Amino acid sequence: MGIHLPAGGRNKKTKHTAPKSDNVYLKLIVKLYRFLVQRTDSPLNAVFLKRLFMSRTYNRTPLSLSRLIRYMKGKEDEVPTGSNTILDLRGPKNARDAVKHFGRARGVPHSHTKPYVRSKGRKFERARGQLNNSGYRV
Repeated sequence: MGIHLPAGGRNKKTKHTAPKSDNVYLKLIVKLYRFLVQRTDSPLNAVFLKRLFMSRTYNRTPLSLSRLIRYMKGKEDEVPTGSNTILDLRGPKNARDAVKHFGRARGVPHSHTKPYVRSKGRKFERARGQLNNSGYRV
């Protein structure tokens, strides 16, 4: 017996064909690079277009100014153009804020996972039962 597939079959490896963002400037750049990819044989333009489609959170890694300075040490005559959207200047992927929420569940021993809380107040995930000012003390 086979598996039940809906009409149209199974979805084999999807990829972004347009940016999810509603940013008009991003859409303009995408329009330009789409044109360049069609009219030229440059694989570089195709890479730029693919990078512009990428989701911002995981694939465009953060790069601090101090790290950029460290990368450019000894290359003072060169100019780092643009941001890490297209260039090969990349920060660590796990420096992203969203990654801090992944991992072992909150409340499990040795878990350092950041909780999703609406507020950082006294009553919100602040050691209930262990501090006098957090509900009660055991």
